[in-house]
Amino acid sequence: MLKKYWKKIGMLILIIACVFNVMSKLVNKLSLNKEILESAQYIFSQENQNQKK
Repeated sequence: MLKKYWKKIGMLILIIACVFNVMSKLVNKLSLNKEILESAQYIFSQENQNQKK
């Protein structure tokens, strides 16, 4: 039975993996505003450290 349906089973596994990958990326995606703020804070802290040296 497995020999007869291996292509369909493989495609089903591939589709499930792709959907899981897309959903995990959407759930874990940071908002653009938050990412920009964190980048600005990091650059500001690096400049302060460089000025103290």
